[in-house]
Amino acid sequence: MNGIFTGLYASGVLLEAAEESKYIFSLDAQLIFEVLIQGISIFIMFTFLSYLLFNPAKKLLENRRQKIKNDIESAERDKDEAAKLKAEYDEKIRSVEKEADGILSASRKKALKREEQIEGEAKEEAKRIIDRANNEIKLEQDKVKDDMRKEIIQVATLMASKIVKVSISDDELNSLLDETLKEMGDETWQSR
Repeated sequence: MNGIFTGLYASGVLLEAAEESKYIFSLDAQLIFEVLIQGISIFIMFTFLSYLLFNPAKKLLENRRQKIKNDIESAERDKDEAAKLKAEYDEKIRSVEKEADGILSASRKKALKREEQIEGEAKEEAKRIIDRANNEIKLEQDKVKDDMRKEIIQVATLMASKIVKVSISDDELNSLLDETLKEMGDETWQSR
């Protein structure tokens, strides 16, 4: 209960103080002077602080903004330069590809030319082999003809010697055989 009385007493004191001044906030000369001094000091403090803090902070922000702007411009220049380099490299790659295609084409042509040359040499070699074989065949045919002539001569000599029972000289026999063969013709005795 004691706390209730204390609370009532405090509120009573406040009511009495309020009745005496009738205003909670009074404007007197001293208060106006203090407000004016505080306003001037705040202005001076603001000016001083802006000189010490705001201007360097502003300068720092401006420098930062300028650095960012320069970095962006540098990045754009680097990007443009990279695009130019990429275009140059692409062009070089295309030219290298064209050159490689040219080299491959030239190699193909060279290989085809070499193939034709080898084929021509092989045909020439085959022709030489065929010609040599034909010559050997002809020589063999001539040899066979000569062997057949000799055998015919020997057979004719034996037959003539039995028929005539007279020995004929080899020269006479050869001339007689040649004469007979001419009369018969080469094709008659060779076709058999």
